[in-house]
Amino acid sequence: MKNMKIELESIGTIHTEFKKIEGMPIQPTGAKGIKGTIEIKDKFKDGLKDLNGFSHIHLIYLLHKVEGYLLEVKPFMDNTPHGVFATRSPKRPNRIGMSVVKVNRIEKNIIHIENVDILDGTPLLDIKPYVPQLYEDTIDELKIGWFETKHQKAKSQKSDDRFK
Repeated sequence: MKNMKIELESIGTIHTEFKKIEGMPIQPTGAKGIKGTIEIKDKFKDGLKDLNGFSHIHLIYLLHKVEGYLLEVKPFMDNTPHGVFATRSPKRPNRIGMSVVKVNRIEKNIIHIENVDILDGTPLLDIKPYVPQLYEDTIDELKIGWFETKHQKAKSQKSDDRFK
């Protein structure tokens, strides 16, 4: 399994008002009310059946404008270096991003979403319904490491050029 090549196909494209990385919200909590759309490729549109019954979805996407990776980063909410896997930094070995967004409506192959912190033109890899009760996403004894004293910044912090 050494050096296994993994190929993924985009199922659609995320469209937002953000044309460049700098100045974007760094998390969906800082993107309240910001709207966007997802255009699902025709060959995947039948997979949207019954999705309109969910208020929120997980989007898994490719951070297509990020080049290279760093194993230690200074994240947007802290100036102390942390291991990349202890952050939500975009400079990751596999450039995969993830956000939870609100679904406003679905029209044919277009999903209208809200609370979007994603760059325009981002390739969408997958959609999963947000179902915390079913999968126990709510954890009683939660520890969030260095985020404990920094997480409140996520609502107002904007991205800069540190991960170009």
